[in-house]
Amino acid sequence: QVQLVESGGELVQAGGSLRLSCLASGIIVSNRVMAWYRQAPGKERELVASISRAEYTNYADAVKGRFTISRDSAKNTVSLQMNSLKSEDTAVYYCTTRDVWGQGTQVTVSE
Repeated sequence: QVQLVESGGELVQAGGSLRLSCLASGIIVSNRVMAWYRQAPGKERELVASISRAEYTNYADAVKGRFTISRDSAKNTVSLQMNSLKSEDTAVYYCTTRDVWGQGTQVTVSE
């Protein structure tokens, strides 16, 4: 059974940084396309970043240059480093692969 568990979300001031982590079970993250999505209150879920088996990465325009997706094969995790956070980044962040989703972790950016 595939399980994804996100962690690291918290309240942070604008301009600050956070690092989210997704711990995977039942899959090997280096063998899958992994992605981070987010959903803000009243908004649709949107793709934030993805990473392929060959480590090609893709980012939403809104986070390009500020966020970095990476994986750690030894820990079987996928991380999202978030810098220069803005209030617009406030959302529940989800880890996903092939229609399997984690429970999400809340990121709140204060003014």
